[in-house]
Amino acid sequence: MTGGAVGTLPGGDAPAEGLGFGIDPDSLPDGLVVADHTGRVICFNRAAARMTATDPAQALGARIDRALPLEDLEGRRWWALTDPYGGLATRRGQPERNLLLPGGREVLVSASYIRTHPTGPLRRLVITLRGTEARRRTERSHAELIATVAHELRSPLTSVKGFTATLLAKWERFTDDQKRLMLETVDADANRVTRLIAELLDISRIDSGRLEVRRQPVDIATAVGRHVQALTANGQAPERFLVSVSRPLPDLWADPDKIDQILGNLLENAVRHGEGTVTIGVSPHEKGTAVTVSDEGPGIPEESMGRVFTRFWRGSKRGGTGLGLYIVKGIVEAHGGTITVGRGPGGGAEFRFILPVSAPAYLTQ
Repeated sequence: MTGGAVGTLPGGDAPAEGLGFGIDPDSLPDGLVVADHTGRVICFNRAAARMTATDPAQALGARIDRALPLEDLEGRRWWALTDPYGGLATRRGQPERNLLLPGGREVLVSASYIRTHPTGPLRRLVITLRGTEARRRTERSHAELIATVAHELRSPLTSVKGFTATLLAKWERFTDDQKRLMLETVDADANRVTRLIAELLDISRIDSGRLEVRRQPVDIATAVGRHVQALTANGQAPERFLVSVSRPLPDLWADPDKIDQILGNLLENAVRHGEGTVTIGVSPHEKGTAVTVSDEGPGIPEESMGRVFTRFWRGSKRGGTGLGLYIVKGIVEAHGGTITVGRGPGGGAEFRFILPVSAPAYLTQ
C-alpha cells in the first residue's frame, strides 16, 4: 500500500512527498488526501485508505469527489456545497465537521485550500480525515459527568430545601434539639455541595492544564498526623492507623491545600473501602518524598488496576462521585510527581505517590 499511496502531479510536477510533509504520508495517524489544481487525487495515505475502505491505487488520479464521496448529515453532497475549485477565491479552507462516507459511516473532515497567492486559483486541496471515536468518548464522558453531578446535587439540595422550608413554616412547633438536628443536617448537606463544586472546578483546571500549584514548605509527616487525628475524632478507632515516618526527609515545597486533598482522598478511601489496619508510610526517595497508604481489605481486582485513576471509577462499595482519585492523580502530576496503585503487604490496596524535590517559584525564576 505504501508504494501506491503517493502520486505525482501531472506535467512532471513534484511528487506528493515534496508537498512539505517532511515525512512519509503513510506515517501520519490521520487520513490525508491531497488533490492537485485540476481536482485529481495525488496523495491518498494508508490511514485514509483504512477509513474509507478504498484502494489507494484506485483513488490516485481520480477526481476528488469520486475518490472521496462525502455527504453531510442531511444527505447532501459535500463537494457540491463547498465547491473548493469554483467558489469564493478568498476562502482558505473548511473547518472540521462530521460528514458521512458511503455506507453511513461518520468521519471528521477538514480541508485547507492552498492557493498560488491569497486570492489566486486553487493549487492544492488538502483534506484530513479522523475517526469520531475519540470525540464520542469525550462526549460520553461529559454526559456522564453532567449526569453524576445532577444526581449528586439532587439529594443534598432536596434535603436542604425540605428542612429549611419546614423550619420556616413550623418553627414554633419544634424543640431546640429538633431545630439543631435539622440545621446540622442542612449544614452537612451544604458542605457536600461545596465539596462537589470544588471537585468540578478541580477537574476543569486539570483537563485544561490550568491547575495552579502554590508551593510552600510542607511538613508531610505533620500533615499525615493531622488527617489521622481528624479521622479518629470522627469515630475511627486510633489503633486502626499505623503511621511510619523514615527520617530525615528532604525539604518538600508543595501546595499545602492540595497535599491535604491528596491525603484526605487516599485515607478516606482506605477507611471506606478497606479493612483492618490502615498503614501510612512516609520516606525519602531518590526523587524526593514517597508516601504510601495501604489497607488490609479485599484490594482492587487486577483487571481494574488500569482504571483506578479514571473518572467515575468506584471501588466495590458504591458511594461518592468517583472523581476523587482522578483529581488526586491530576494534583500529584501538577507537582511533577507520580502515583501508582498496587496490592499492599496486607492484601489490600496500596497507593504510593512520589513528590519530587522542588523549590518555590520565586527561587526558580
